[in-house]
Amino acid sequence: MKKLFTIDLKDYNPNGKKFYRPSVRGIIFDDKNNIAMIYSKKYHFYKFPGGGIEGNETHLDTLAREIKEETGMTLIPETAKEFGEVLKIQKGDEVGENTIHIQQNFYYTCRVEDKIGEQDLDDGEKDLDFVLEFIPVEKAIQTNAVFESNDPFKKQMAEREKRVLEIIKETL
Repeated sequence: MKKLFTIDLKDYNPNGKKFYRPSVRGIIFDDKNNIAMIYSKKYHFYKFPGGGIEGNETHLDTLAREIKEETGMTLIPETAKEFGEVLKIQKGDEVGENTIHIQQNFYYTCRVEDKIGEQDLDDGEKDLDFVLEFIPVEKAIQTNAVFESNDPFKKQMAEREKRVLEIIKETL
């Protein structure tokens, strides 16, 4: 998959233990050219529907599961096409001090069935108060551009998604 960009905070001990977290994210447009984004009503940022690969899941398995859980929509599997990868490297705390958190984010353009069902959010997603919104790409860019947080993971996630949205905007 084509590398879009890398975010490397260089805030970690380079000799630290590496923790890998691959994830898959969906780029979904409606018929009015609005993009499907997950909005945190609690923190006021947008993210693409998607999340971490579990066990032996394929990218397509993860994409379908995450879209269903976060949006209530059903992926049309044959429409999924590679868009690009973003690599994020930063200090982590998953397995003790001196951890390097390495997250590969694989983005796919795709379509979904028309029906929108119920979300099936985990506790962390419920705490973030995630809701599905179809919005103009520019609105998501503007919202994430002004997002502030003391949490480096949330801050970098909002920045990552903003940069991907800017690349998408260039292709429209």
